[in-house]
Amino acid sequence: MSGPRKAPLSRTAKPCHVLPESLEGWVLGWIIAGIVVVIVLYGIAVYNGLVSLRQRVTQAFADIDVQLKQRHDLIPNLVETVKGYAGHERGTLEAVVQTRNAALQAHSPAEQAAAEGALSGALGRLLALSEAYPDLKASANFQQLQLDLSDIENKLAAARRFFNNGVAEYNAAIQSFPAVLFAGAMGFGPKEFFDLGEAQRQTLEAPPKVTF
Repeated sequence: MSGPRKAPLSRTAKPCHVLPESLEGWVLGWIIAGIVVVIVLYGIAVYNGLVSLRQRVTQAFADIDVQLKQRHDLIPNLVETVKGYAGHERGTLEAVVQTRNAALQAHSPAEQAAAEGALSGALGRLLALSEAYPDLKASANFQQLQLDLSDIENKLAAARRFFNNGVAEYNAAIQSFPAVLFAGAMGFGPKEFFDLGEAQRQTLEAPPKVTF
């Protein structure tokens, strides 16, 4: 006779590892904090990038100012030299003086571009007088002033291109996401181009013809 059957051993259920609510909250808090830190760091990087682009535009405009000052300083000598040979060309001489004075009063890139465009046109007419006055054309002082003006015009054209490239890059940056969300509120407004218009642009970028 067989003995009494032994009751089968019950399988013990494995414990379920559940994080305490306090620990879950702590982990979630760290995740949220990490996301916030990443967003803040990204925002700082975007802000610093805009500051850098704005500073580049400011420096480029300062370079234009340097070339314009040299141009303005050269013009009185040029006018006096031409006056010595073609003093009765009063209208042409006065136009150069007046447009130079107007250019000195301009401040914004748009104002300066318009004023410098008018000055370029007046200078072109002044230099063209040399064709009608052989003694002026042969003057060593006039020839040197033409060379100096040509050098300034070349540097000015290069500075203007660099400035406009910087403005284009800066304006694109403040209109891109996420900078567009806060750029205006933080003082990053759009910048003006130094735009002369097509006709005046060709006049400025083409150096004065130097003939001997």
